[in-house]
Amino acid sequence: MDDLAKEISKKSKSSFYYTFSLLPANKRDAMNTVYAFCRQTDDIVDEGVEDDNIKYEKLRKWTQEFEKSLSGNSEYLLLNKLSKIINRFNIPVEPFFELIKGVEMDLQKKRFSTIDDLLDYCYKVASTVGLMCIEIFGYKNNSTKSYAINLGLALQLTNILRDVKKDAQKGRIYLPSNDLNNFSYTEEELINCVYNNNFFNLMSYESNTAKGYFQKADEVLDLEDKKSMFAAQAMQHIYTRLLHKIEQKKFDVFSNHIHVSTFEKVYIALGVWAKYRLVY
Repeated sequence: MDDLAKEISKKSKSSFYYTFSLLPANKRDAMNTVYAFCRQTDDIVDEGVEDDNIKYEKLRKWTQEFEKSLSGNSEYLLLNKLSKIINRFNIPVEPFFELIKGVEMDLQKKRFSTIDDLLDYCYKVASTVGLMCIEIFGYKNNSTKSYAINLGLALQLTNILRDVKKDAQKGRIYLPSNDLNNFSYTEEELINCVYNNNFFNLMSYESNTAKGYFQKADEVLDLEDKKSMFAAQAMQHIYTRLLHKIEQKKFDVFSNHIHVSTFEKVYIALGVWAKYRLVY
């Protein structure tokens, strides 16, 4: 089971893998397991060609099995191991159920009217993960919960900007309808990958929103907890780099595959780890 969780994490090539690989063994194993749960939950909706009814049923069973795992009775070994980690690190179970609700939203909603609607989704699919992780990292100040929430919002908003084209191809538009209207850019133009000044201005506006949540995260993280949050800080640096790359390409995510390379992720993770190990 340890190898399975690690393999899921490694195979994803996620920034998570490169940041928590520097954690102590027990915390690294816990993070691999939490990430594997998040990945498997998301894949129920995003992977496969089944219709939504089948995906709903799979998600319902996954939720039931997670509930069973809390008393060690799931048929899935991953969930039973996750339950042990939840108990070992005293992780609240609410974020796990909220994450499942967020993933389910991808079956229910293909559009978001306002930024508040979108932020509710981002909280469920991303901030919840942060709230799980900080319990494993360890912290002393309650403000670290606000850090996790704001950082999760920033990371997910950045993901949305990067994946505008891919999501539209799946029939999903996460950019709020109100914002599209305010910048005179239509859903049809987005689906057809029309890059123009209106799209540039729209994306610039959304980018500034993401930056605002990165800044809020910085403002609430207490100095005393920075060392224990080095993995989260590394994620923040990686995604800030990604957002900067998107801006450098003038938000033309239609013509460019914008990403942070494996080398950059490793370099950033090592740099942040060394900084907080030596300075704090």
